[in-house]
Amino acid sequence: MPFALKTSPLLWTRLVALAFTCVAFSMAALGGRFIDHTGAFCIFCWAFSFGGTLLVILVELFNPLTRAPLSWKNFHITFACYSFLLCMSASFIFPIYFLKDSIVVFAPSQLRDLRIVSSISSCVATLAYMNEVRLTKAYQGEVTGYMTTCPGLLKVLETFVACILFVFINDPVSYDQHHSVKYCMSVYCICFILSAFIILLCIGECTYLLPFPFPRFLFTHALLAVFLYLSAAMIWVIFNFVPRYGGHTERPHNCWSSEGLCSWDKDMLIAVLTGINFILYLIDLIYSIPLVLVST
Repeated sequence: MPFALKTSPLLWTRLVALAFTCVAFSMAALGGRFIDHTGAFCIFCWAFSFGGTLLVILVELFNPLTRAPLSWKNFHITFACYSFLLCMSASFIFPIYFLKDSIVVFAPSQLRDLRIVSSISSCVATLAYMNEVRLTKAYQGEVTGYMTTCPGLLKVLETFVACILFVFINDPVSYDQHHSVKYCMSVYCICFILSAFIILLCIGECTYLLPFPFPRFLFTHALLAVFLYLSAAMIWVIFNFVPRYGGHTERPHNCWSSEGLCSWDKDMLIAVLTGINFILYLIDLIYSIPLVLVST
């Protein structure tokens, strides 16, 4: 019997997420009139989550992947975690960029109501995906897939933070000012590729193809990422905020009059996100140490 049918709370949680993501992107699309790509990003978050959740429900109801080389539990908790992060991001971004403006400029009540419904639906979908992750997460002593464990969920967070870094560092391009800052971009790319590679290995159940033990690979990757992100964090701060190297310690005056985030704000946000990913990889390294000791 499919897993979702055995665990009714999980099935109902997915149905709630399916319904409210559908409402969120439908109401946002009807409310339209977006002046930049931010609204499209929010609609993508909801539509991506809706499509993936629908796929998960159909697969677990009809079970067409019984012979596919795929770790299904690793897949759906990975997707649920990404959907949670995407819907949570949209729940913050959409009201800030669109709901506030629709009220301030006294937009037609119908448009305002559609955006309010989208915002509320996004928050409910976020809670549903958070509950799905909680229901499918592995607990101590339980034998299950790697992605359902804390280190596996950390990989999802690490790649998600890296994707946000790519967005802010390329709009506008912030890494072409100095060769040392370009090093930071290479760090983000290398660590993202390796983390994504680990996720794909786990979902495809291909860890046995590695020429060395998988726990050792996890430890080496986490150790390398910690050193790389630590160096990137220091270099980014030095060459963007130290006056000796052309940076600015204080927020420029033109940032106060500009709409949205100015270049200095984005540089500061990149510095914060780099620090967050450094902490995530450090926690990942701590989790990897016992795995190496057990395997040896």
